[in-house]
Amino acid sequence: MAFLNLGEPVATRRVGPVSDVLSLPQLDDARTAEVLALAEAATRQDGTDPLSEQFLLNLRRGGARDGLSHVLVTDSGVLQGYAQLDGDAAELVTHPAYRGRGVGTSLARALSAAGPSPLHVWAHGDQPAAARIAEHLGFARARVLLQMRRAAASAGPLPELVVPSGVRIRPFVVGQDEPEFLRVNNAAFDWHPEQGGWTEAQVREREAESWFDAAGFLLAVPDGGGPLLGYHWTKVHPATEAEPALGEVYVLGVDPAAHGRGLGRVLTLAGLHHLHERGLDTVLLYVESDNVPAVRVYEKLGFTVFASDVAYTR
Repeated sequence: MAFLNLGEPVATRRVGPVSDVLSLPQLDDARTAEVLALAEAATRQDGTDPLSEQFLLNLRRGGARDGLSHVLVTDSGVLQGYAQLDGDAAELVTHPAYRGRGVGTSLARALSAAGPSPLHVWAHGDQPAAARIAEHLGFARARVLLQMRRAAASAGPLPELVVPSGVRIRPFVVGQDEPEFLRVNNAAFDWHPEQGGWTEAQVREREAESWFDAAGFLLAVPDGGGPLLGYHWTKVHPATEAEPALGEVYVLGVDPAAHGRGLGRVLTLAGLHHLHERGLDTVLLYVESDNVPAVRVYEKLGFTVFASDVAYTR
């Protein structure tokens, strides 16, 4: 997903005479470290990550490829802002120390000039400043992604997990279950611009991440064997200075051929019980605001809206 985190009012944006806007097909290790440090500074200031998972993977893995480019705004060699264009999506962030100087606008304009049409940019937290920038540069509000959270203290105990007869819940097996996961995921999310159309390379990228835990990647399969029915891939976010460790409903999908059996709720509960057993009292998830059936399921399980992100499209 793509995120916009500019944090500066439109009226005060002006890049100084010694600022440079550079577009590069890839970054060396030193530049990558600078960008990661900039992103960490923005996270501390704003309380939210300015770069999403896929864009961080692109950054950390390095290497040039078609459709991927990096835009830097520097002043006398000091990195003030960073943007990444990946296909038709972009993310950008201005260092907190350099906001109000037009850095964010310069990044957005560079992306608009280089990017395809339509170009999609997300705004974390539905910030008014981001909305003003989007309007100023001709972007229209297109999608809203809700972050919902379930806190055990307010939501109470989890409902009992009752697995339907003929169905078994088991953990994912690396090197074995990737093809079936991809089949179900891509069928369940054939409508979704980010989650649909996944490849094995994308799964392998995540399997290589430090947070990956096959024990928390739960599969619903027929008792006597057969094709995958659905899955709930959980994730654990380690504690930070601002928050305790959090669980996440990372991705949850049901094979369209298995709809109508209540497996979505069963898999949700299976993952929530798994995270609770690990001592994680708060669990988050992301869901499209217009996916009313899913929002209702989560609300019934004690989830409430915590924040929202907005996709602006040019």
